[in-house]
Amino acid sequence: MANEPTLSVIVPCYNIETYVADTVTSLANNARDDFEFIFVEDRSTKDKTYEALLELTKRLKNSRVIRHEQNGGLATARNTGIDAAEGTYLTFLDGDDWLAPGYLSDLTDCVQRFDVDFVRTDHVQVTGVERAVHRAPEGRRHIPLDPRSSILPVDETTMVDYPYAWAGVYHRRLLDRGLLRFHDGLRTAEDRPWIWELHRRADSYVAASLRGVFYRRGVASSLTQIGDVRQLDFFRSFDLVLAELADDPEVSKLRKKALRNYCVVIAHQLADRARFERSVAAKLRQMASEALGRMTEDELNEALVGMGEERVNTLRRIRGGMKGVAA
Repeated sequence: MANEPTLSVIVPCYNIETYVADTVTSLANNARDDFEFIFVEDRSTKDKTYEALLELTKRLKNSRVIRHEQNGGLATARNTGIDAAEGTYLTFLDGDDWLAPGYLSDLTDCVQRFDVDFVRTDHVQVTGVERAVHRAPEGRRHIPLDPRSSILPVDETTMVDYPYAWAGVYHRRLLDRGLLRFHDGLRTAEDRPWIWELHRRADSYVAASLRGVFYRRGVASSLTQIGDVRQLDFFRSFDLVLAELADDPEVSKLRKKALRNYCVVIAHQLADRARFERSVAAKLRQMASEALGRMTEDELNEALVGMGEERVNTLRRIRGGMKGVAA
């Protein structure tokens, strides 16, 4: 490209040969001369994702395929794409998802019009033939906002509970401030520390009513469907969130929110533990017990209020104690 691209689209790909034709076709339907497309092939093991990408991207202008020497996981694959990107704005798309025609132009127009650090969007969740719109949990639309104003309240779903990196677009200046890269090596929940840092430290953002991302659920190769040890990286993710909150001027308020998030995810994983290999389920219980044990009684009492009897009882059994916690 002669000039610097306006937008870089980063697409991590791993064992998604079945879906990648749909993904690339949707990007071709979004292509502009000032857009670039960077595919990061994360050393697929079960299919010919890499070969499919080389063939399919021949008809997608301003595209390139970068192949990892070894599998690094989603966070590392996104970082590889970020390092290669040259656009003023960056966005992400997972290799098994797709976009509506013209969506990327609408997204770029929005972030340019408001001149904010980032824009967050709604998305469409696709499960088989079913489609459901999932709204970003911020009611104030199409006005510049302070990202910190969308973290609280503690007991409601807010923008830090909507961590999907692909539901938005981000100005390069965030990269210069150290706010766009992911923690290398995280294989799941990689976007939790990332979204917290973005909302704590960026200056401005817009929540936009755009619904052009189609997020495919129930994919057999997706980590959400696999009960192996990689799933347990969510503990490291939330420990990173808590560590990075430590020097925040509003740490006492924000920590309550982070602890509640953490407890919700621990309870969810414990409730779904039948899908884990036996040794991983045992490790899950152990790590959950340790994580809950690092929280004080008072912190837990606040985090779990209103969370529902079943979840509270699950967490109470794992940690021990917690008799005063109200369901």
